[in-house]
Amino acid sequence: MADFSHLQDFLNPISKAFLHDDQEYDEFQVGGGIDAYESNHIPDLDAADIILLGVGEERGSETNRTGTTGPDIIRREFYRLYHWHRDIRLADVGNLRSGAFLADAYAAMKTVIGELIAANKTVIILGGSHDLTYAQYKAYASQQMIIEATVADALIDLQENSNIRSERFLMDLLTEQPNYLRHYNHLGFQSYFVHPRMLETLDKLRFDCFRLGRIRENMDEAEPVLRHSDMFSIDINIIRHTDAPSNHLSPNGFSGEEGCLLTRYAGMSSRLSTMGIYGYRAEKDKDHITARQIAQMIWYFLDGRAIKNKEAHLENRDAFWEFHIAFSDIDTVFLKSKKTGRWWMQLPDKEFIPCAYNDYLLASNNEIPERWLRHQERF
Repeated sequence: MADFSHLQDFLNPISKAFLHDDQEYDEFQVGGGIDAYESNHIPDLDAADIILLGVGEERGSETNRTGTTGPDIIRREFYRLYHWHRDIRLADVGNLRSGAFLADAYAAMKTVIGELIAANKTVIILGGSHDLTYAQYKAYASQQMIIEATVADALIDLQENSNIRSERFLMDLLTEQPNYLRHYNHLGFQSYFVHPRMLETLDKLRFDCFRLGRIRENMDEAEPVLRHSDMFSIDINIIRHTDAPSNHLSPNGFSGEEGCLLTRYAGMSSRLSTMGIYGYRAEKDKDHITARQIAQMIWYFLDGRAIKNKEAHLENRDAFWEFHIAFSDIDTVFLKSKKTGRWWMQLPDKEFIPCAYNDYLLASNNEIPERWLRHQERF
């Protein structure tokens, strides 16, 4: 049994004004069953499967401020939803204390998340500006865990000459030494916001970047990416303005339903242990529509986790259909889950990696799937 008592030093309980909002929750609503940090009540984190953490830190963005209004509004909307998967136990540890400097917030976030993932807990972070992704990654680095990270963002935050941390944090995440990043994926960038040479640089490093249009044409392409990821970071600017009014970057992006599908895929991953949703600006959010969008994205993460809990291990071959394929003089095996319909393909070293049905179709037509080729180039 892990000792989480000292984590209180880094956390503030949830404001009752936001938590209850003058209403009583039904026992089937999230707010009626979640074990939340209120005043002197500390959640039983040993019993929890998924833990919510509010981090309202924005001093790394152009707003240069800190607070907890954003995370509290999101959790209020989330608490109102009905919790269908009651075997998944939820806890809410409240909000991270801000500290005197931005570096203090990073250090506190790294410590809290690091200890939770070391105890095999899944953490959902309610941000905060997108540079907090760096602290999310540092939680793994503090445990010397080598990971695969996926970021969903309309921009690629690699502007090394910018004085705004949220515009350049990826430079530190991708290049600092020692580095614990095995691979990096970027989902949903919008080409007109991204310098072509930035993409060339990421491609030379064998990182995978997926344009918004490519993912929207076939959302299933994102599922194997998230299935193989350990951490997922979302900037709410990936959701188009009409579905998330807090996003003032672009009128284009994923629909609200597609955003929920991405988080559902993340929840289905047996590897993924942290998901952060960043960039929510309460003062720009009309009628709290964006907060409701984020709350529903979290709900779909739980829905995905329920599916993940039903998936068989690859060693149990009776739970999979097995297809032997030869393409370009390469013999390989594809597996399809009888329970979830998800696919895996075998590499020359006999490792199975997540893939999509389209990869199987390409191999069946004697073509090398790009996912197979990219993995071989990296390793």
